[in-house]
Amino acid sequence: MRESGIAHDLFTFPTVNRAVSAVNGDATCAGMVHAVAMKMGFASDIYFCNTMIDAYCKVRMADCAAQVFDRMPHRDLVSWTIMISGWLSGGNAAAAIGFFNAMRFEFMPNSVTMITLLQGCCCLESWSLGRQLHGLVMKSGLLWDAFVRNSVLRMYARGGKFEEVELFSNELDEKDIVSVNILISFYSSQGDAERVAILFNDVQQRGPLEAETVCSVITSLANHGGNLTEGEKLHCLALKSGLCDFVLRTSLLDFYSKLGQLGYSVKIFAEIPHISSITWNAMMSSFIANGHFVEAIGVFHKMQSLGVEPGPEIFGSLIDACSYIGALQSGKEVHGYLNRNLMNLCWEEHTVQPLHASIINMYLRCGDISSAKLYFDILEVKDCITWSSMIEGYGAHGLGYEAVRHFHLMMEEGAEPNEVTFLSLLAACSHSGLVTEGCKLFSMMEWTFDIKPTLDHYTCLVDLLARSGRLEDAMAVITKMLLIPDGRIWGAIVAASRVHGDTRVGEFAARRLLELENDNAGYYTLLSNAQASIGNWSQVESLRQEMNGKDLKKRPGWSCFMDGGRMHGFVSGDRTHHEAEKIYELLHRLCRNIEEPPLCLLLH
Repeated sequence: MRESGIAHDLFTFPTVNRAVSAVNGDATCAGMVHAVAMKMGFASDIYFCNTMIDAYCKVRMADCAAQVFDRMPHRDLVSWTIMISGWLSGGNAAAAIGFFNAMRFEFMPNSVTMITLLQGCCCLESWSLGRQLHGLVMKSGLLWDAFVRNSVLRMYARGGKFEEVELFSNELDEKDIVSVNILISFYSSQGDAERVAILFNDVQQRGPLEAETVCSVITSLANHGGNLTEGEKLHCLALKSGLCDFVLRTSLLDFYSKLGQLGYSVKIFAEIPHISSITWNAMMSSFIANGHFVEAIGVFHKMQSLGVEPGPEIFGSLIDACSYIGALQSGKEVHGYLNRNLMNLCWEEHTVQPLHASIINMYLRCGDISSAKLYFDILEVKDCITWSSMIEGYGAHGLGYEAVRHFHLMMEEGAEPNEVTFLSLLAACSHSGLVTEGCKLFSMMEWTFDIKPTLDHYTCLVDLLARSGRLEDAMAVITKMLLIPDGRIWGAIVAASRVHGDTRVGEFAARRLLELENDNAGYYTLLSNAQASIGNWSQVESLRQEMNGKDLKKRPGWSCFMDGGRMHGFVSGDRTHHEAEKIYELLHRLCRNIEEPPLCLLLH
């Protein structure tokens, strides 16, 4: 427009500002608009200034917005409300309240101002302020406005204020559909299925259902152990009512996933005509939550090909999925995507920080220690979680001395260790046989850092001592500790007894193990192997028969490999792959070649 020589008028800049606000544009763009408008003499127009303040607030430049506000010759209620909203969205509740109190000398707040403040209370979890605003709303006579009433109700519901929700909802002469949906969501979060059912029946009797109401009930079932039949009834009701929009279908997808019915989730996903980024993220989360990591990575690749941006909450789980199956190449792709797009994604620091530890864990679990160390070294801020991740990784790879060295570096940099840090240290010492160092760290944890040992810490200490052959010392720890030992501790003793040939301690631990967990197939296998190692075949047969009698089966091992950029997963005896016949034919051929030596070798 400027290049064409078309003159700007009073309405041009507010329109551009609204566009900047709508897309959360960058600060440079907002500043350029402001500079041109000032040069053309529009800086004192109240309409322009209000849109300029809003634009600065949306690009997180509340200080610039405040400067525009202070220079305005005339301000209206909209100016004040936008500034209050800007401070609240930036997390500065004190400044927002200061502006609100100053505003009341010039203007009485209206419904929009009060709704803005009540929403801010929810975001900042400032419930005492919310109660004060509720009192002011009553005093100002604004409760006639349904939007204000619902904002007050939502504020109390978000804060989990049961008594206030009960009292306020009982005072309402009439509850509209928004009020009912708020109450359904609230009682869902409290696990009160009876109240949810009563409210839902009330809604059904009023007239046609709304998708939001059904979504609230489905979310309640998903988060509080609802059964499959109840969900299927709601699904049918939604279909009959013609309510299956993408939001409701996404809720159903999530519900079936949480009940382990992943097949239903996949079917719903396939039936959605226009899939949003929210639904893509939900499908990826469903695969991850149900342990289908290969499929989750496949969804990510599909999203990339379609240009769909995954949500920030999904990346940590996605990187962890790569870690679990050792998919280093896919993990690098996710890391590369983050490197390329992180500046454009405008995520908060508290969202980005946990990803650092996930990336380090991914490289370590995939065996790429050098990449993990390189990424760790370039981090400007290393918190307890990232330090603990490096310590855990070194320990898992048998580099116990490196793990201990990094702990001392952590102390030098002033990072405070927690119980997870010491758990990683003790595990590292156990895997590397560093008995003296491990015992010192266990004592340091309790006496220097005042961290009370949990059963996990005791398990690592017992395992450390037992692995090194100090079974009597390990038994002494079990006897003296104040916590009741679980199957993991006795399992560590059984495994070590088998290695070191101590049948007396091994049999004692085995009896305790079966008393505690007689339905764990893994422990039966451990005991069976221990008996086999000393030639007690009658006991091996007895344990196997007991497993069969209880219908216990050890979970099969699972492997995967990447071929041509595609991940393939399989278990022992798996024939689900579309090329299973060719795979087994090649496998049998390889086995024959291994078993049959070359003829030339037989002739010598």
